[in-house]
Amino acid sequence: MIELKLPAMGADMEEGKLLEWRVKPGDAVKKGDIVAVVDTTKAAVEVESWQEGTLFEQRVPVGETVPVGTVIAMLLAPGEKPPSPSGAVLRKAASPAARARAKALGVDVEALAGTGPQGAVTIEDVEKAAAVPKGPADRAAEMRKAIAAAMGRSKREIPHYYLQEPIPMARALEWLARENEKRPVTARLLAGVLQIKAVAHALSKAPELNGFWIDGAFRPSSSVHVGVAISIRQGGLIAPALHDVERKSLDELMRDLADLVARARAGSLRSSEMSDPTITVTNLGEAGVESVLGVIYPPQVALVGFGRIEARPWVEDGTVKAVSVAMASLSADHRASDGIRGARFLAELRERLQHPEDL
Repeated sequence: MIELKLPAMGADMEEGKLLEWRVKPGDAVKKGDIVAVVDTTKAAVEVESWQEGTLFEQRVPVGETVPVGTVIAMLLAPGEKPPSPSGAVLRKAASPAARARAKALGVDVEALAGTGPQGAVTIEDVEKAAAVPKGPADRAAEMRKAIAAAMGRSKREIPHYYLQEPIPMARALEWLARENEKRPVTARLLAGVLQIKAVAHALSKAPELNGFWIDGAFRPSSSVHVGVAISIRQGGLIAPALHDVERKSLDELMRDLADLVARARAGSLRSSEMSDPTITVTNLGEAGVESVLGVIYPPQVALVGFGRIEARPWVEDGTVKAVSVAMASLSADHRASDGIRGARFLAELRERLQHPEDL
């Protein structure tokens, strides 16, 4: 049999609450199918299957909160026969005190996943299942606590280094204005999409920035899945992935970005979007800041930031003129790369944004 475990959807996720099953025993499941919806501190996330098979058993009932790594379901592999039933109906192990407490609170002991010895249901399990759902204020506080814990660990464990580079944006903005004149309002491109695509292309010069630091070693990624930092309504940030950015056109990226932002703010994301980002891009230009030096989101090894685009004095061909400039920054993990590699990346990023027609 194949175990389907609750995946870690970010460094700040320790547990999740099962909200909904999308498949039932006997259903065929393909790789990428949505099997369940799980509530995290940041959003309700659709959990995908990474295996193909037939759902044999749901291990976690709706409403149960379980740690990351918990087996939530069992799949029969293709061609595998289900085990023969014993004919015995097993009663969930629980102490008399836990059963009495469950009866008083109206909780079904048989539906709980116990945390006691040999999976026995404890009084704490019963009371946790009966807890009143947290309100928006509680959720916002939990999210901020989870983000703080993940970022604190990042700063303790990752030897960050930081680089900044002012990037002329005049050519990109002029090209963007010409392109958008040809398009309906709903299909117009944003400068942020050009920046995201330029980051993906520039990583070809510094692949050490695109991937993960796991078990003491860097693991490069063959694709660029950009985690886009998005502010959400209840407060805090979330950075789900735009997949295969280097292979997509600007139009595809614009559509995907708009969809991702809408679903992130509606609390409807997929587990792969939360666990796949190979590098994060954050753009705080709309918030009015000149630059941003971000904290790396483990197990990633780099984060790229963009500040506001503004007119600055710029020397070109010996003449000082006002030019639209954005400050780009790089936060990177010194275990995976160094300042020379980071500098090459920023130089390539700057060059790519001088030729927006090639993005």
